[in-house]
Amino acid sequence: MDLYYSEHLACPVHGVSLPEIEPRTFSFNTPHGACPDCQGLGSKLEIDPDLLIPDPERSFNEGAIIALEWNGPREQGGYYWQMVESVAKRFHIDLDAPVSSIAPEKINKILYGMGSDELTVQFNGRNDRQTSYTTTFEGVIPNLERRYRETNSEYIRNKITEFMTDRPCPTCKGTRLRPEALAVTVDDHNIVEVTEWPVVRALEWVNRLGTDDSPLSSRQQAIVDRVIKEIRARLGFLVDVGLDYLTLQRSSSSLSGGEAQRIRLATQIGSRLMGVLYVLDEPSIGLHPRDNSRLLETLKNLRNLGNTVLVVEHDDDTIRTADWVIDLGPGAGEHGGKIIAEGTPEQILANPNSITGAYLSGRKQVPLPAERRLGNGKHLRIVGARANNLR
Repeated sequence: MDLYYSEHLACPVHGVSLPEIEPRTFSFNTPHGACPDCQGLGSKLEIDPDLLIPDPERSFNEGAIIALEWNGPREQGGYYWQMVESVAKRFHIDLDAPVSSIAPEKINKILYGMGSDELTVQFNGRNDRQTSYTTTFEGVIPNLERRYRETNSEYIRNKITEFMTDRPCPTCKGTRLRPEALAVTVDDHNIVEVTEWPVVRALEWVNRLGTDDSPLSSRQQAIVDRVIKEIRARLGFLVDVGLDYLTLQRSSSSLSGGEAQRIRLATQIGSRLMGVLYVLDEPSIGLHPRDNSRLLETLKNLRNLGNTVLVVEHDDDTIRTADWVIDLGPGAGEHGGKIIAEGTPEQILANPNSITGAYLSGRKQVPLPAERRLGNGKHLRIVGARANNLR
């Protein structure tokens, strides 16, 4: 019996080969890891039939297809429309009937073409010139998508975009990675599955990989020890700034202003820079009170590294924790801008000129309304809210 060995990462049974697995294999920002179909975007612009035929009660002859040269018989002598007429003749499609009354499989012959089947086209040109030729018909949608890819005209590209919708990539199902990257697993989980977990769950899983209960062998643990420490630290920073509920695959555009600011804060802590001035605008906004203390500890750690942390805040816990408080006023906007008081939190509380100190010390209070407004009995019900942080 002959045995064959290879120095390459290849499977002779399935005919699959891989380059050496390295960090960039798992990055959709590089050609080595990105899905080859969507180039790592996770979605593709595709022609939407509902945008192409917005009014199915119109017939093809009435211009049901509103895209470019496919817009009905007024394209007299038009190459594209005479192709449609030839398809209609071949498959007995009534071009004067409402599109909604035509069988879907017949409509698909016009929209998606006939594959490799040949079609005889009777072409009527100008000056009553007629000719007949045999060709294949790619279909309206494949034609527009091909022209979108190949055209150098910004005008044509913009016109075709009007009929396109952003949809999950059919190859990677929105994961943005090539199949080879998704085939690599740790503890039966690939990288996409881990990034879909909340940060707190991902941190628990990473911590388990470094314990006696780990599914990894002692040799594997020795190999990944430094990597686990780095991941643990970075996830820990996100937990410390109150972002343990986020998933790692969340796009930055879906984050609130406060979340984005706290992520930048966690990044700076991880970089361990010194001698930097950080200016934060109300980092406690949107933060649950139970997470506020962790945020304050993070700010103090940033200060303890040798940095200056300047925070614009109205939260009383943050003000009481500060090393130095500058009270601006006396009013807001054009009515303020003056330094009313400054000092340690204790000095601010005792300063009779400080408006902030008056409220923190209890000398002034926000009065509760004597009467509460009664509702009208109506209510707004929100159904199916499940995106991002909503569960």
